Amino acid sequence: MVTQPTTDYALDEATLLRLYEHLLRPRLIEEKMLKQLRGGVISKWFSGIGQEAISVGCTLALEPDEYIFTMHRNLGVFTSRGVPLARLFAQWQGKPAGFTKGRDRSFHFGSPEHHIVGMISHLGPQLALATGTALGHKLRGEPKVSLAFTGDGGTSEGDFHEALNIAAVWKLPVVFVIENNGYGLSTPVSEQYACESLADRAVGYGMRGVSIDGNNILEVYDTIRRLAEELRHDPAPVLVECRTFRVRGHEEASGVKYVPDKLIESWQARDPLDTFADYLREGELLIQEREESLVAAIKAEIETALATAAEFPEVSADTQRELADVFATVPPLPTTTSGGPTRDLRFIDAISDGLREGMRTYPELVLMGQDIAEYGGVFKITEGFVEEFGADRVRNTPLCESGVIGTALGYAIGGGKAMVEMQFGDFVSCGFNQIVNNLAKLHYRWGQSADVVVRLPVGGGVGAGPFHSQTMESWFTAVPGLKIVYPSTPQDAKALLFAALHDPNPVLFFEHKALYRSLTGPVPEGFVADELGKARVVREGTKLSIITYGAGVQWATQVVAALGEDIEIVDLRSLAPLDYAAIRATVTKTSRVLVLHEASLTGGFGGELAAWIGEHCFEQLDAPVRRLASVDTPIPFAGALEAEYLPENRLRGVIEELLAY
Repeated sequence: MVTQPTTDYALDEATLLRLYEHLLRPRLIEEKMLKQLRGGVISKWFSGIGQEAISVGCTLALEPDEYIFTMHRNLGVFTSRGVPLARLFAQWQGKPAGFTKGRDRSFHFGSPEHHIVGMISHLGPQLALATGTALGHKLRGEPKVSLAFTGDGGTSEGDFHEALNIAAVWKLPVVFVIENNGYGLSTPVSEQYACESLADRAVGYGMRGVSIDGNNILEVYDTIRRLAEELRHDPAPVLVECRTFRVRGHEEASGVKYVPDKLIESWQARDPLDTFADYLREGELLIQEREESLVAAIKAEIETALATAAEFPEVSADTQRELADVFATVPPLPTTTSGGPTRDLRFIDAISDGLREGMRTYPELVLMGQDIAEYGGVFKITEGFVEEFGADRVRNTPLCESGVIGTALGYAIGGGKAMVEMQFGDFVSCGFNQIVNNLAKLHYRWGQSADVVVRLPVGGGVGAGPFHSQTMESWFTAVPGLKIVYPSTPQDAKALLFAALHDPNPVLFFEHKALYRSLTGPVPEGFVADELGKARVVREGTKLSIITYGAGVQWATQVVAALGEDIEIVDLRSLAPLDYAAIRATVTKTSRVLVLHEASLTGGFGGELAAWIGEHCFEQLDAPVRRLASVDTPIPFAGALEAEYLPENRLRGVIEELLAY
């Protein structure tokens, strides 16, 4: 049920004047930026003129250390949080002194100092990030809330549903604010949703929905202030619809020809700055002298900041610097106890062992996934974890991969460490955007590490068919900013998983299901870790190098042993970072190379390996680089079809051909 806020604001003079000043500042900045846009000083602008009451009212209603997740038209958040104007101007001018060093534009950035996290262009994903920071507050017992903005158009995205559902199920202290400004670019709200009010959607999630006048600064401020105070002590999400209007284009180049003139005029008559100024004048709080003095002071502040920004150096290209900023620095691994006793463990048990060590070492580590709590996951890797670590840290999630990955990222932004289990690796396609556009790009864009591990049970050979058997590493190897690990032995499964959990960067951890219970090997007891990005020579040889990973290592080991040939097998273990030195060394040693992987041949990671070897090691080769991979079809279900699809049965013949070349 949609509720209406109280109108008994009871605010003192100082608060009223503070609200006015914070409304005025973004308006004057915007008016200046529109001139800068026309003058070519900045290249893009998304105007929030007429909507400032929402950003300002929400921000001033929160405490300075409560996270806010912004959108295009939330300049008032940044100014109300005291973000230095010179840095803002440098950001919009693409200068290194901005928040993204020229790597992203407008409000696509965050400022940890100010507890602000900016958007990406996909609009909806930041909502789940707010659930993540709210989760952190709740787990730590902190009386704090998080607040996320979205637009009326953004409520049509699946991320909106997933974030609200997670927040409601977990009873998280987060306020979701919809800026309903009438249009998603040119599409009117009548073509975006059929309900009478967007706040009506709240009831479907079991949360409160509030619809307010987004042009009334007092109503916005009072509503959010009251809700935030309530949620700090009684955590639960709330959906707040702020009714407003966009009187300028989606961005300035779009224009507003699709909007009736009378509609714009009617909303301009309700301009939040003008109407609030009239209110203050009627109460004799905003006298002319005070108003003129404030305008002059803010304009001077703007000009001073623009002059400072003008002196900042322009961006200069430096490839090494750009590459260095893709990942956060990894602290040294703790000293291991790997010299101690070992015990034989199945591949699956080694993963569970490594995960336990991570949970014991990092008390801030939280596990998230479908059925991973009391049930222990579909593969039972987390069986018994709830009893040892508690339900707060081992969390069953709703069935929503994008929302869960976004929540994990938000939890990491707030200082946590997260592991997300895909029930089957194939389902990661539903979380693709969060991984490739949020996790992967965050540190490069504005220096925010994304301390999230995504575990992916993958691979064929188990008769699971097209949707439970894929190995999709090549979907992600082309995305800078992701670390990709693919172990082939129980020891590596444990040691590399701990290293992945230790790493502050996003890591995709591939686990081959066919190895889970079929492969056993010695694993050091206690804590053990190994550096990511280091290949391992499984078997020394001089006639041919087989470069592979995952199940390919086991296939190659068995076939080479049967052949009795002097063949070297190199297990990459990590695909990103990739151990180029080890690849070069084995090619130089044997002069013949077979690249083996399970994914389909076309577009598989073997193509990248073969290309690099051809480009960098051509003079060491005595034969063309061969690739062996699965057939270019979806993975079939029936045993005979799957055996024909996989490369294992063709491996011996290809090796013999290459040796005979």
